[in-house]
Amino acid sequence: MNSIDPNFVKASPLPSMQAALLRNCFSGLVLVTEVAVIVALSMLTNIAYHEFVYGEAERSSLFLEVGILSSTVFAVASVFRDDYEIANFYSGAPHDRNVIGLWNLTLLILLVIFFVTKRMDVYSRGAIIGFYLAGLPIMPLVRKCFVRVVAAGRRHGLITGKRIYVVGTEEEVSRLHARQQPWNFGLSVIGSTLLPSQAGAAAATSKGAAEIAAAVEDVRALRPDAVVLVVPWSRTDLIEYCIDSFLNIPAEIHLGPEPILERFSNPRMKQFGSISTLRLVRQPLLPIEALGKRLFDIFFAGSALVLVMPLLAIVALLIRLDSPGPVLFRQRRYGFNQEAFWIIKFRTMVTLDDGDVVPQVTVNDPRVTRLGRWLRRLNIDELPQLLNVLKGEMSIVGPRPHALAHNREFEQRIALYARRHNVKPGITGLAQVNGLRGETDTDLKMRQRIDDDLYYIDNWSLSLDLKIIALTLLSPSSYRNAA
Repeated sequence: MNSIDPNFVKASPLPSMQAALLRNCFSGLVLVTEVAVIVALSMLTNIAYHEFVYGEAERSSLFLEVGILSSTVFAVASVFRDDYEIANFYSGAPHDRNVIGLWNLTLLILLVIFFVTKRMDVYSRGAIIGFYLAGLPIMPLVRKCFVRVVAAGRRHGLITGKRIYVVGTEEEVSRLHARQQPWNFGLSVIGSTLLPSQAGAAAATSKGAAEIAAAVEDVRALRPDAVVLVVPWSRTDLIEYCIDSFLNIPAEIHLGPEPILERFSNPRMKQFGSISTLRLVRQPLLPIEALGKRLFDIFFAGSALVLVMPLLAIVALLIRLDSPGPVLFRQRRYGFNQEAFWIIKFRTMVTLDDGDVVPQVTVNDPRVTRLGRWLRRLNIDELPQLLNVLKGEMSIVGPRPHALAHNREFEQRIALYARRHNVKPGITGLAQVNGLRGETDTDLKMRQRIDDDLYYIDNWSLSLDLKIIALTLLSPSSYRNAA
């Protein structure tokens, strides 16, 4: 056995079966604890609310339904997201933002259930609000407590991740050590064997065959959970020889990652019947996440339309008085999956361009009307897009859609530009609240927008949407650089 770094290989104090049992028990313990905390929290906040408001504690078990439904939604969503995998707790994940986003989604789905089943009037709105607010700090705190439990368990040797034995060329093993750092994800590397760089067919060299044979004996003695082969995928002869050598060992056999996979945050093997594939990129939003975002869009857009209806009427009247032409401006834009739709805005210009060539709006553009300049600066011209949101063509938050002519231009000049269409476009977005709006007269300006858009797609959460909405209303950056 060879070793490139004494710190890379560490013995595990627990037998494999005991370690596996502890890992599975830990995941179940987190799930049960969170369910119990949510149910208890629902009852306690209900009692506290009635004690504070009415002077007497409400001990009805009716509010227990709120806790049971909330905990079920929260737990199921966490299971779908693999939140209970012990590896998440080794690196300090899941982060507060993800847990808060999941809590927001849970309460949103809960309210929709109550609305559909006509039970909104059964429960105290004040108690539900108190339950929600109490969960915002408590649910992330529960996860943090388990992160500390795992850290303490690791220090005392009571909790270990999978015990793995690494076999591969020195270059690939070094890359695994430097880039992946498996110990940060709960993996205990209990041994390693370095193969000659030129090992080939039939191990191709006697030295290579001897190294693999010695590795097999090491694995038999150490009894790891898995053998990880880190060999370039192009060297199928060496991979097949290693697999054949380790097939008679009672351990999992894994083929390590290729360097190209480092581009992707979460590649996974998927099974379609008898077909195995390597999934490089998942859907931007899981079905339950897409449902939560859509329900939020409907609720927010519907409520906002009711609140701003008087403002919309006043703006419409002012536009008619300010300049000749229609009140609303419609233009084709690309939405989700590059499907074209008609975006609706208040008219702010004297022209209504929507052709193969659409000049960008510039600072002090003569086409912009006097009133239009103020509407654009205050983002009021975007309010009619609430109708696009209700129709399902847009979202409240997402990458801002561009005119079709601009889309075609930037797709040819900027890599990954089209990824913006993997989610619905938004009335506001991360780039806008960071001050990246107005004319994009250079590729650098557009790349900065694209970077923010792609970050949003890869890191979406309901709490991120709420933050962007708040910044849209309150941050000076949201009103900067309007053309």
